[in-house]
Amino acid sequence: MRVKLNITEGIFPMPVLMIATYNDDGSVNVMNAAWGTMQERDHVALNLTESHKTVKNIKARKAFTVSIADAAHVVEADYFGVVSGNKETKKFEKSGLTASKAENVDAPVINEFPLCLECEFVEYQNNEYGVGVIGKVVGITADESVMNDGKVDISRVNAIAFDPYTHGYYRVSERVGDAFKDGLKLK
Repeated sequence: MRVKLNITEGIFPMPVLMIATYNDDGSVNVMNAAWGTMQERDHVALNLTESHKTVKNIKARKAFTVSIADAAHVVEADYFGVVSGNKETKKFEKSGLTASKAENVDAPVINEFPLCLECEFVEYQNNEYGVGVIGKVVGITADESVMNDGKVDISRVNAIAFDPYTHGYYRVSERVGDAFKDGLKLK
């Protein structure tokens, strides 16, 4: 028997993405965005409203980074989602995290998060189906601690996902199958 649920962000898991930009004064701004995905192999789509400080910064600098939040920094990741850069000018400093300049774009890399996509701003969409930032991925970096034989090992990343039903964060770390292979058993 199926149970009816209230309408919410019903696709689970939702990635916990850290969107980082530079403010006008060169300081670092980071926000938590659960509504984001790959639009194509080299483009990201983030559902962000123009009222976010981050969106203003993206439009001004034409760049941003997207980092994958990990279990070791769940407190900081959540903090970036509950505190607005429009209201707290020292938001990043209060987190205790550190940043360095991205190699390919005018945006910061948050050093403590294991994976980072460097993105050039493509466009801002605002229509009846939603709002959002589209970015072209021009570089990806990973901390060497999450690498195994030259590839990212997701079990080492300890990425977290957002559960919209209970408002919880969950670790995404256990491999349960082989994509594009396991299904062939039914062929």
